[in-house]
Amino acid sequence: MSKLSRHAVIRELISEREIGSQDELRRALFHRGHRVTQATLSRDIHELGLVKTAEGYKLPLGEESELSLPSIERLIQTFVYDVKTALNQVVIMTSPGSAQPVSAAIDAEAWEEVVGTIGGDDTILAITPSAKAAEKLAQRLRRYFA
Repeated sequence: MSKLSRHAVIRELISEREIGSQDELRRALFHRGHRVTQATLSRDIHELGLVKTAEGYKLPLGEESELSLPSIERLIQTFVYDVKTALNQVVIMTSPGSAQPVSAAIDAEAWEEVVGTIGGDDTILAITPSAKAAEKLAQRLRRYFA
């Protein structure tokens, strides 16, 4: 899993509940599919600027509303390298470990041409209502990384 995806999950976890220790955070990450060492988790905590309080880890002030994902444009420019259409489906190729955060960002955009996405490790399957909508989505995505 990518660092970007792991950071998103860490932000989600500390926003959802009190997490008082690194070990508790490491176990919660493990249950979400992220195996990390203590050293990696320490770096993540430092990079995210998390603050340890009496109630557990917290996001820096002002970041609670900016939950977890960079802009869709940045994600696509950084991680997507190819897009192909097949009838009413769009296959989106990403760098390894990046498909899930990109897929979540596409879903969050609520674009009318997207019914839903499935993100694997390095491939996303986007379902659209028609072949015309699939082509529209492919063109939209290509604008960001072309």
